[in-house]
Amino acid sequence: MLSHSERHYAERIGWLRAAVMGANDGILSTASLIMGVAAASATKDEVLIAGVAGLVSGAMSMAAGEYVSVSSQADSERADLARERRELSEKPEFERDELAGIYVERGLEPALAREVAVQLMAHDALSAHARDELGISELGSARPIQAALTSALTFALGAALPLLTALASPASQLSLIVAGASLAFLAAMGGLAARVGGAAVALGTVRVALWGALAMAATTAVGSLFGALV
Repeated sequence: MLSHSERHYAERIGWLRAAVMGANDGILSTASLIMGVAAASATKDEVLIAGVAGLVSGAMSMAAGEYVSVSSQADSERADLARERRELSEKPEFERDELAGIYVERGLEPALAREVAVQLMAHDALSAHARDELGISELGSARPIQAALTSALTFALGAALPLLTALASPASQLSLIVAGASLAFLAAMGGLAARVGGAAVALGTVRVALWGALAMAATTAVGSLFGALV
C-alpha cells in the first residue's frame, strides 16, 4: 500500500499564522513607535530606548495573548471531546447514526454512509466524531506553548529590523530611512507569507505594505501633533 506523502498548505496554518502575525506586528509596531517618537522631536537615544522598550513589551504581549487565546481554544476542544467520549459510551447507536447522517449530507448513499460510519467507529470512534462532527483534527488542534513562543520570537525578530535600521541611520534622516526600510520589510514578509501559504504573492505584498504605510503615517502625525503641543 502506498503511503500518502503529499504536503498541503493547510498543514502550515498553525505555525504560519503565529509566525506571520508576530513578525508583521514586530516590524509595524516598532517602526510606527520609532517614527512617532522621532516626529515628536525626541533625540536619537530616546527613539532607540522607545524602540527597545517596544520590542520587549510587544514580544511579551504577543506571547501572553497567543497563549491565553489558544489555551481557551484548547480548553473548548477538551470539553467537546470529553462530552463526545461520554456520549459514545452511553448511546453508541445514536452516535453511529449521527455520523452516518453527516456522510449522507456530504453526498454518500445512506447504505454506504452507514457502512463507513460503522467501520470508522470500529477503528477509532472518538477520532471519527472529533474530525467529522466537531471539526477537530491533529492538524488544526490548539497548541498554546507553540503559538506563544512562535509569536514572541517572530515579533522580536521583526521588531529588530526597524530598530537596527534606526540605530544605523543618521538622526536627520532617521524617520525617512526607517519608513522606507520597514515598508520593504513588510512587503517582503507579505509576499513570503503568501507564497508559503499558496496565496497570490502580489496581493499579499501590496496588502501588508498598504496597511503598514497607513499605520506609520498615523503615528507620525500623532507624534508631530504632540511634539508641537508639548
